[in-house]
Amino acid sequence: MSVATTRGFLGRRKERDPRLPPGQYDVGAGWPVLTAEATPRVDAEKWSVTVDGLVDTPTTWTLRELRLLPPSVYAGDIHCVTTWSKLDTNFTGISVDTLFDAVGVRPEARYIVETSTTGYTTNLPIEDVTGGKAWLVWEHEGKPLTREHGGPVRMLVPHLYFWKSAKWISKITLLDHDEPGFWEVNGYHERGDPWREQRFDGD
Repeated sequence: MSVATTRGFLGRRKERDPRLPPGQYDVGAGWPVLTAEATPRVDAEKWSVTVDGLVDTPTTWTLRELRLLPPSVYAGDIHCVTTWSKLDTNFTGISVDTLFDAVGVRPEARYIVETSTTGYTTNLPIEDVTGGKAWLVWEHEGKPLTREHGGPVRMLVPHLYFWKSAKWISKITLLDHDEPGFWEVNGYHERGDPWREQRFDGD
């Protein structure tokens, strides 16, 4: 004998997680490996990052030197322009604010350019990487950041799409003008806010 059912007995439709921006899905465990170039092999013992441009004291740090500075942890979500998001994840590193305080950012600095060891670049207004919004990170979930995900150290700007978080970071340059990076000159949005779905130029 067949049993008739009604929509009400099948349960309520699962509510969308409010932490997911429009057009995004929760990737769950793990996260995809996506990159615009071949994955380099960067020796953590030889790696360094430089902050230069419109600063009083251009400075270069090794990973060992960064670890001597006050550490900072990001706990939250990350979002990729390819529509995946990873919720409730955490990274350990150092706040970009700490580095900028050390070099002395000049008042005329309005933008930054992130440069990777591969030559990849991406740009942002300085407001998007200051005030506790951005980090240089070397650990994910308590383990060293893997090479595929940008280790030994990558930029982390979690409130924007992840192409704005350059892997294998080697330099942050402060400028008084905007200089679009790799994806920006190839049709991607200048800023990349997931909540506004700023994926491509014109969005």
